[in-house]
Amino acid sequence: MADKKADKKADKTSGKKSDKKSDKKSDKKSDKKSDKEKAVDEPKVTPRLAIRYKEEIAPALKEEFNYSNPMMIPRLKKVVINMGIGRAVENKKRLEEGTKDLGTIAGQKPIITKARQSLANFKLREGNPIGCSVTLRGTRMWEFIDRLITVAIPRIRDFRGLATKLDGRGNYTMGLSEQSVFPEIQLDRIEFIQGMNITFVTTAVNDEEGFAFLKHVGVPFRK
Repeated sequence: MADKKADKKADKTSGKKSDKKSDKKSDKKSDKKSDKEKAVDEPKVTPRLAIRYKEEIAPALKEEFNYSNPMMIPRLKKVVINMGIGRAVENKKRLEEGTKDLGTIAGQKPIITKARQSLANFKLREGNPIGCSVTLRGTRMWEFIDRLITVAIPRIRDFRGLATKLDGRGNYTMGLSEQSVFPEIQLDRIEFIQGMNITFVTTAVNDEEGFAFLKHVGVPFRK
């Protein structure tokens, strides 16, 4: 009798445990399904500058240079933001603050750039961290350029236009002397003023086409 009662109790407890496990599994599956359904239901928002490129800029460039193939029309491949922090060797906090600010501006985690060779005059050894960099593509790239052109550049003091010189292969690099021109950076929390270089990498085959593309995008070149 005692053995039968023990067996019944064991069956009940094992049954309850298996029921709880199955309930948990079903709950997890339902949660995963609901998350997937939400992801499917939420439409991806195309940046307005990307839409403008397809609808206005690309047709204008095709008409201007008489391209026979749509693939010949210049387009933007990527944007590289490089922040060189020369005093990072002396003060590691400068590197931390610079990396944090660049991540806030770009919306993407930067990578730490390191010295490729040793320089005794600058007390620099190979492998020392000397800055940070971010490479933007796709949606983040278009959104960053839109913010740069419409918000950040107009906040530059005594701005008279950007230099018109490209690198000979249709790419363009511009510099900013401080990160405070971006509204994402709170002025009262800036500990170190830090500049950066922004490079537009295009598919243009020469400077003429690259310049025309960037001008259509809205880059405010010096007249």
